[in-house]
Amino acid sequence: MPTTKKPGLSEPSRAYSPKIRGRSAAVGKKAKAAIRAIGSDAPKQTKSTAGYSLVTSFLDSKGHVSVDRVAKRFGMSKMQLAETIGLTRETVYRAARLEAPKTQARATEMLEIVGRVADWAGGEKQALAWYRAEPIAAFGGRTAEALVKEGKASAVRDYLDHVATGGFA
Repeated sequence: MPTTKKPGLSEPSRAYSPKIRGRSAAVGKKAKAAIRAIGSDAPKQTKSTAGYSLVTSFLDSKGHVSVDRVAKRFGMSKMQLAETIGLTRETVYRAARLEAPKTQARATEMLEIVGRVADWAGGEKQALAWYRAEPIAAFGGRTAEALVKEGKASAVRDYLDHVATGGFA
């Protein structure tokens, strides 16, 4: 069985070849380094930063998520966006409520999850479709949207981290 040593030890590590769809796949030097970093005693670096880059693209000068820009980019009305993140219509139409912590948190959570999924979904709009409609077996068939509305966005992020590091979906 192949083994991987922790970085910093004098003996080079043996090849790590994970099974992908029943076949062995060779792993490049960068992937080996990433695997070693995950296995090291250093703080875990499994959190994806892709979701955060999508969030930062929607921040205004005050550091708040611009709901208008999010709705426009995803081709939906503000009312549809409010429904998607589990808020009332009045929340996204009143300026004072747009900056409320709950509004900002829900918008940020949605963007983080969509950003993490965008690469393997085929783009941002496809990732949003996954977010809204794809049942996740690990959560009893509930969608990411339903989980975020229930305040369980961290569970979805943990699930995506688990899948990204090779865990079962």
